[in-house]
Amino acid sequence: MKLIFVLLMLSSYAVLADDDSSSHSFKVNADDDISNPKTPGVVPVNNPLYAEECGACHFAYQPGLLPARSWQKLMLDLENHFGENAELEAEEQNALTAYMTKNAAEFSKYKRSVKIMNSLAKNKTPLRIIETPYMVKKHDELTPKMVVGNPEVKSLSYCNKCHTKAITGSYSEKDIVIPGYGNWED
Repeated sequence: MKLIFVLLMLSSYAVLADDDSSSHSFKVNADDDISNPKTPGVVPVNNPLYAEECGACHFAYQPGLLPARSWQKLMLDLENHFGENAELEAEEQNALTAYMTKNAAEFSKYKRSVKIMNSLAKNKTPLRIIETPYMVKKHDELTPKMVVGNPEVKSLSYCNKCHTKAITGSYSEKDIVIPGYGNWED
């Protein structure tokens, strides 16, 4: 029974990004135990609608990077989505909201999701991933010159600019390459 579950999970995690500039694919490794809190990173995006709709304008952030309450709040104001109109048809909006809330940080046992939730006060609803205390701490050694002053990065919200394996849900320090600065060495 466990083998059937693992095989079903592995087949459901294959995703192709619908992007004119490049195509990415990934799968959860067979040795990744998605129920083990020691599994690093976050669950990769495994929803084609989410990858297409959200990934069309920006990096398709994994739902495990924010709590459900944050995703719900973000989806309620799509006509003013960080200064852009990202409105969707009601059916798509409902489907995406359901996907993001079901796969939000508090429902994940992946290590980074657990750490994000542990850093948040229960009454806080961050709208930006980088506003979570865990992410603030993880990025505190970066200088403005490395991020805002770096024309290839511009903002901490462009995770995939430095985290070379972000699309797979891996944000390991060993896979960080800051454009113009090289590999991150802590």
